[in-house]
Amino acid sequence: MTSPADGSRDPGALAGAGILERRLTDLRLDDFARDVWSRTALLTRRAGDFSDVFDADAVDELLSRRGLRTPFLRVARNGTVLPESSYTSPGGVGATVSDQLDDTALWRLFSDGATLVLQALHRTWAPVGDLCAGLSAELGHPVQANAYVTPPQSQGFDDHYDVHDVFVVQIQGSKRWVVHEPVHRDPLRDQPWTDHRTAVAEAAEGPAYIDTVLEPGDVLYLPRGWLHAARAKGEVSIHLTLGIHVWTRYALAEQLAEAALAALREDPWTRASLPLGADATAQAVDGVRERLTAAVADCDSAPLFHRTRRGQGRPAPLGPLAQLAAVDGLTPDSPVRLREALEARLEGARLMTRVGWLDFPATDLPSVARLLDDDVRTAADLGLDLAGRLLRAGVLVPAGR
Repeated sequence: MTSPADGSRDPGALAGAGILERRLTDLRLDDFARDVWSRTALLTRRAGDFSDVFDADAVDELLSRRGLRTPFLRVARNGTVLPESSYTSPGGVGATVSDQLDDTALWRLFSDGATLVLQALHRTWAPVGDLCAGLSAELGHPVQANAYVTPPQSQGFDDHYDVHDVFVVQIQGSKRWVVHEPVHRDPLRDQPWTDHRTAVAEAAEGPAYIDTVLEPGDVLYLPRGWLHAARAKGEVSIHLTLGIHVWTRYALAEQLAEAALAALREDPWTRASLPLGADATAQAVDGVRERLTAAVADCDSAPLFHRTRRGQGRPAPLGPLAQLAAVDGLTPDSPVRLREALEARLEGARLMTRVGWLDFPATDLPSVARLLDDDVRTAADLGLDLAGRLLRAGVLVPAGR
C-alpha cells in the first residue's frame, strides 16, 4: 500500500482522520486493524512531511545543549553497543553528575561510523511526545519513540527482531531496509531475538519479504517478531522508530491469574497445609485446580488490568506555575478540562488515575462522571470547590493548555 504517485494527501479526505491514517499510512483504522495489525509488514511511500516532529536540528539540540544523561542515548557500531563511559563526562560547574553526554566524544564516534540512538524521545522532545500520546490513545497500546542517527554507509545493528510493533519513519537521508518473516511469531517481552539467534541468522540469508530503500516521508510498519536490518546509504540517515508496546492475550491471562490467586489467599482451605505423607501433593492437586478454575471464572480482573495499564504510561505534561495560576485565578467562568492521558476511571466512589486516586462523596459523583464523559467546559459545570480540588490534584487543567 502506497500513497498517491505524486506523494500528495487529499486534505478533505483526511478531515477528522486519526494519526494512523493522517500521518503514518493510507489506511483507515478499521482497515489497518483488519488487514495489517500484528499480521504483516506494510510500506507506505511518501506518507507525509515530518519536519514538524523531528529533524537534524533537533538531534544537534538534544546532543549538545539539553544536558541529557544516559540512558537517553546509546551508541552502537558494527552491531555492538558501546560502553557509556566512551561518550559521557562530568557535567561541569553546578552539575554534580558524571554521566552527561559529551558532544565532542559523540562527534568523534559518529564520524568514525557509530550510530547514535536517542532513546525515550517521547520524554525529551515535545513534538515527538505529542505524536506518541495521540497514537497511543488511538491504538489503545502504549507508544514510545527512539531516533536512530546513522552516518553514511554504516549499519548500527545486525538482523534481529523486536518484541514490540514499530512504525519506522524516515526523517532525513535514505536507508536500505531488508525485512524477513518471523522465525518466532508474536514474541512476548521476555522472548528476545537472542533466544533464537541461530534461526534469525539462517532466515536472514533467505529471500527477503521486503528489500527497499526508505526515503524521507516513507513509513514502514513491522509487527513484533519480523526480522530486519538497516544500513544508511551515501548520506546521514535519521529515522524515528515508534514502538507500540502491545497488550497481549497472555498479559490478560496474567492479570486473571493474579486476581484469582489474590482471591485464593482469602480461602482457608487453600491456605491450609498439605496432609502428611508422600501422596499428599497428588491428592490435593484436583482440589486446588477446582478452586483455581472457579476463582478465575469469578474474579474481576479489570481493576488490576487498568492499574497495570496506567502504570505503563505518563499523563500529559503539567506546568507547575501555570497550574498554580489556574488555582489562584479560579472563577465559575474559568475554562477547564480533564488532563490528557490520565487513564482516568471511576471505580465505585474512587477516581483512579495515573497521578493517584481520589475518593468522592455521592453528591460529587455525577459531576465527576460528566468530566470523564467530556461534558465539562467551565469550573461552574463541576462546582467551584470540586474544580479547585481537581486542579490541585493535577487531574483538571485549564482549557487551552
